[in-house]
Amino acid sequence: MDLRTQFPRSPKDKMAGYVHLPRMLDKCRATLAGTQGEYIYPCPMDQRLLAFAGIAAEQFTEAARGMTDTALAEWFKKTAIPHSKAEIDRWNAEFLTYGPDTDEKRAYFNKLRDAADPSRTDTTAWADLLDLDEQRPVPKRTANVR
Repeated sequence: MDLRTQFPRSPKDKMAGYVHLPRMLDKCRATLAGTQGEYIYPCPMDQRLLAFAGIAAEQFTEAARGMTDTALAEWFKKTAIPHSKAEIDRWNAEFLTYGPDTDEKRAYFNKLRDAADPSRTDTTAWADLLDLDEQRPVPKRTANVR
């Protein structure tokens, strides 16, 4: 995958039951190929998923080398710390609503959001910001929804 000419998959896409896994895999493969462009692997969002799964970035990178999506999904399920479906669902929901947690990160987030679409002040989660920036549809949020 050449991330200099196309976007990785959305952080909302799932593989093996985990959100963000397909995107992380796209960025990992692009990094291995030297075609990551401005994308960073492993970024803080990748590190959150890897920490939850109990997998080191180096371990994931080696597994991703040459594996199909299907094979990687099976490897990830077998290698990750065992979690119940409910635990994975809860982690996925938290991941998709996670936003900046410091004033500095909030200012950076708002700068990126305003560059993508200054009218979208309802966008408060990193996953939504990535989709907004990569021109995928992002549902409007009400004021009392994170």
